[in-house]
Amino acid sequence: MTEPHGDPTQTEATTIKKNTPSTLRIGKRYRAERVAKDYDAIVIGSGIGGLCSAALLSQMGKKVIVLEQHYTAGGFTHAYERNGYEWDVGVHYIGDMGRQSAGRGLFDYISAGQLKWAEMDPVYDRIILGEEKFDFVAGKENFKASLKKQFPLDTDAIDQYVDLVVKTTKYMSGVSQVKAMPSTLAKVMGMSSKNRLPDYALDTSYNVLKGLTNNEKLIAVLCGQWGDHGCPPRESVFLMHALIAGHYFNGGFYPVGGASRIAETIIPQIQLSGGDVFTYADVEEILVSDNRAVGVKMVDGHCLYADTVISNAGVVNTFSKLLPSKVSASLGYQQKAAELKQSMSHAGMYIGLKGTAEELQLPKTNLWIYLDEHHDANVAALRADPSAPLPLVYVSFPSAKDPDFQRRYPGRSTIEIVVGPCDYEQYRQWADKTWGKRGDDYEALKQDLSDRMLEALYKQMPQLRGKIDYSEVSTPLSTSHFCRYEQGQAYGLAHNKQRFKQDWLKPKTSLPGLYLTGQDVVSCGVVGALMAGMVTAMSVVGLRGAGTLMKMIKAGPVAAGKNT
Repeated sequence: MTEPHGDPTQTEATTIKKNTPSTLRIGKRYRAERVAKDYDAIVIGSGIGGLCSAALLSQMGKKVIVLEQHYTAGGFTHAYERNGYEWDVGVHYIGDMGRQSAGRGLFDYISAGQLKWAEMDPVYDRIILGEEKFDFVAGKENFKASLKKQFPLDTDAIDQYVDLVVKTTKYMSGVSQVKAMPSTLAKVMGMSSKNRLPDYALDTSYNVLKGLTNNEKLIAVLCGQWGDHGCPPRESVFLMHALIAGHYFNGGFYPVGGASRIAETIIPQIQLSGGDVFTYADVEEILVSDNRAVGVKMVDGHCLYADTVISNAGVVNTFSKLLPSKVSASLGYQQKAAELKQSMSHAGMYIGLKGTAEELQLPKTNLWIYLDEHHDANVAALRADPSAPLPLVYVSFPSAKDPDFQRRYPGRSTIEIVVGPCDYEQYRQWADKTWGKRGDDYEALKQDLSDRMLEALYKQMPQLRGKIDYSEVSTPLSTSHFCRYEQGQAYGLAHNKQRFKQDWLKPKTSLPGLYLTGQDVVSCGVVGALMAGMVTAMSVVGLRGAGTLMKMIKAGPVAAGKNT
């Protein structure tokens, strides 16, 4: 579940405390005189896709500069600290980190084996429909057994569901690799059935599950992680559902030392070939000369040049804001990007409590709290009336998941709550006001959100009532401010059927020298964006280079740290 950095204008349920500056600043502060002149590649944005591409290209001997407009690197994988507490902003949990999966192998390689993972409780997700609770348990057989206890008449459907999820996820590897290939070869490879998605994969999650069972409650439970990709069951495609569900079948994991360790361990690999990651580095425009991307212009007027420019800023930002309008329009990208739906916006709450996770009885299990089994109807009700009951309340306990948290923050704990969808129009009137100074009416709206989120939390964990030491609320404006998503859409493009039918959503653009990476290229989520980073690097270095790169990654973290 991804959520933006919290607003520093806090709305506490208890006392208001003076903010203290964040100390979690990863990366080097940009100054024109601090950057070199001879980079092989420029990466716009330090989200995990951009960091992965940069680290892999560095291992291939390329000098790469990563430019991040925020005060710290990491994109949605960064963390922030305030008033003696620390929260992640998007890495609430990651799957498949306990075995030699593709994602784990890639993380190991680009971090030189320095990024460690802690396993969550066997029950990684608890789906709550009204008064009923259903557990997702690590291990496919455990997952099935737990659900069969509560749905004894649907045992065959549960078996078929798990098999179908596993089968569907296997298609994505071939589809992703085709994205890295030259257009002519991609067309040929795309004809293979293993590299082509079956029709059912792009049908809605609800329709596919309805073909397995008529039990609406079971369908609602199986779709209980829809907040991880941002589309309720009748809007999402089954492919995205399967990628999320299958990703967690072997349990959930959390980075030891917190989310900031992701960027912190990857940056040294970028520096090996002379590159670096700069923060407060705001790119104004992608420079184009002789019909190719040749560099970037910073907001301070300084220009950087390289043969390769990789945008991790999202396709809408890339083609509507960064690429010169005439160029973008002539290539057809402006219209293509404008026609795609954006993912839904979120609001969130960041909570600090005195006491350890054990003392406060905080689990490592995520809570997905729903009104009932009618996900789509409840979302529709909120879209029609923002004061309607919240259809989705997600609760995460990062301090309980991180075994290193008590060393860094002894006697303290944190909770994060995410709710959605949010209507950006409800917040637009404050969009042009200064961040942190949006007025009493904005604070009143946040207070209402705070009250509603806390009541959902207290209903599940009544022992926490009255124990909150610090809290603050974020809105879609927070995502817009910190991550430059204009409407606060945390997942970029909506991962619906239309999005997966866009052949142009691949790393190499039709403008020579310009590449894309991040969650708009492969899929959303940390590992989805991570894999996009790899696919983009493969596209940049070409077929022969891609083969070398894959061998290096398979060699594991022992080889990392030694560029070619």
